[in-house]
Parts: sequence; structure tokens; C-alpha cells
Amino acid sequence: MKEALAWSEYCKTLAPAIVETCAKTTVSAGPSGLTKALSAAIEEWKFRHAFARGGWYRLGGIVDADGQRVTDNLESWVENELDARDGDMGQLADDYADKTLYATQLVGQTHYLIAPEGEDHADFLQLEIEDLQETRSHQLFANDPASIEELIDPREGKDNPQPLGLPFYTFRRIQHIGAFLQRMLAQKPDPAPIHRMIDDWGKSSAGNTSAFYNHWVIATREHLDRYHQPVFRAQPIPTLAGEPPEFETEPGTSGLDLQKALTQFDRAVGYPMAWYFHMLTTKAVPHWVAQTVVEDSLGGLAYLPQKDVEVIRSWLHRPYAV
Repeated sequence: MKEALAWSEYCKTLAPAIVETCAKTTVSAGPSGLTKALSAAIEEWKFRHAFARGGWYRLGGIVDADGQRVTDNLESWVENELDARDGDMGQLADDYADKTLYATQLVGQTHYLIAPEGEDHADFLQLEIEDLQETRSHQLFANDPASIEELIDPREGKDNPQPLGLPFYTFRRIQHIGAFLQRMLAQKPDPAPIHRMIDDWGKSSAGNTSAFYNHWVIATREHLDRYHQPVFRAQPIPTLAGEPPEFETEPGTSGLDLQKALTQFDRAVGYPMAWYFHMLTTKAVPHWVAQTVVEDSLGGLAYLPQKDVEVIRSWLHRPYAV
């Protein structure tokens, strides 16, 4: 596998073709249309749609009552206007009292697409493309704001969103997940929970059955701390449609009854040891289950392969959550 820096540079070379593809592909074509367009634009990689995460928005710009664009950046506009008035919010509101201005928001979802690269469970490219639509949010100054937050993103007083155009795709990020995890280790040699989770996947029956990227995507973040040192975060997100199944077994359940509950959960999710990985992430399965499974194994109830028991025992000796 390429070094982490080499992967970072390589991913940059793919970005222009992805940007162009997003501009040419209509959202109405759906994820299948997007993946087909990407395959044609980047023939060396066959991306597949893995997951879509929605329900979020970000601040947009400002339009007037006629829908004419005032600015594309609401926050910068407000900051500049306040600076011109020495931070006086009341003066700003008075100056625009006779003007009807509306804030806009970009409402959307993030599409995660993956393309395998190697044999390791972290060896895959992850492409993030946003599906956005700008909407008119609320009338500025109508709520007599006392702060910037109340002006640009009030909790109350928002109008019913009115679309200002068709949805559109925009490129967000492409990265090699294995390379990102290498950078995390280079900064801090102690494995983070995400490293341990992927390692557990490879050691368990889950890894023998399916690749990690067939069931998870990884939300990554990178920022500088107060000492200007990079800080990396990686959060696994299950690609399971909807919420994980209910694990209704009562505390104290053991033996064949517990085995039945584990099997039902795994079948519902689609791979062995699903209960364990959802215990680490979504918390759909309580921690007492791990302790009881190991106790059952020590008592001679071998309903799990020994390699899975060893993974669970290792977690009990040194717990982590992702």
C-alpha cells in the first residue's frame, strides 16, 4: 500500500474528475446514476454507494423579498456589517428595518461511496459527496435578535423552508481510510478505538465472512489543537438500513437463551458477531452480554468459535468504545 502522504496526494488527482461529475449529474438520477457517472469518469475505480446520512443543514446566504441574491455567505455578511457598526446589533437592525431579507440554509445529506483497494479491512477509498438544496429559512431581524446566533440561526421563528432551486451534488472529500488511520498512529502510537475495532473485525468471524467496508463507513475529522498539532478523529457508522434491531434479552440471561438472542441479532444485521460490534458503537447491545458470553464459554458452553471468545475476552480485559 502507498504511504499515507502518497495516498493523500493521489486522492487530490482524482478530485477534479469527481467535481466535474457532480456538476453534470442530476440528483434525480439517484445514487445509482451517481455511481454510474463516477465509473465512467474514473475508470480505474469502481465505487459503490454504501450509505447516505441526512438530516443536517448548514448556513447559506441571504436573498431579498424578490429572491435576488445579496450574499452567498450569511455569517461573513453579518460579521462585516457588525464590524462597520462597532458590534452594535441594535444599530444593524435599525439600518435594515425597511428591508426584507431572508437567510438561506443548505439542507442535505452525505453520500458515502467506497472502492476496495487491498486485502486489509481498512484498505479502501471512501468518497463523500453531498446532496444539497438551498432553502429560504427565516426573515432576518424579525425576531429582534440580541446576538449573532439569534440572527443567523434562531431556534424559533423560522419560516417553512422554501426551496430556492433544484438539489445538486457537490464533492466533499475522498480519502484512503487505511492511510488516514496510519496518520492517526503516526501522531499517537497507542491504537485508538477505531484501530482496535478494525483489528477485532479481522480476528473474529465477522472478518472471515465479510470485509469491514461492506458494513461500515468511517466519518473522519481533522483539526489543530491549541498547540497547532493535528488531531484526528474517526467514527464508524453502520451502513445498516434504519436502526439496529432490538436486543430484548433481560440481564442475567445466559446459555442457550442468550445464544438464541445473539443469533437473532446477527441474522438481522447480516454477519456473525454483529452484536459485539454494535455493543461497541451503537450501544444496541448492553455490556453485560460480553461478560456472560465469556462465562458461558468457561463453563463449557461453546456456542461461539474460540477466536470470537478470545476477541471478547481481550475487550473485557481492556474495554473500549468507538
